Amino acid sequence: MKSSRRQFMIYSVAGAATMALANQASAQAMVAESDPQASALGYKAEASTVDKAKFAKYADGQNCSSCALYASKSAEAGACGIFAGKMVAAKGWCNAYAKKG
Repeated sequence: MKSSRRQFMIYSVAGAATMALANQASAQAMVAESDPQASALGYKAEASTVDKAKFAKYADGQNCSSCALYASKSAEAGACGIFAGKMVAAKGWCNAYAKKG
């Protein structure tokens, strides 16, 4: 019985460590404003800093969290259909903005 209990503990610890590493590896990076695609779309991590003269489509109150392409309920950051594999700031904005309907 001790051998089975010992094996269970070893496998449990090894499994927990593996899961922790997998979760850490799957964390997505934030898209940088300097990223070529982000720059082309005028992405800003803070919507209030959008150059309104350059991006006339921008309107006060628009941000990533209210965009149809934003796939998260997080108030901090989430996935975006435009920037595959990267996270965008919930308070951000880009020229691909489409109001949730």
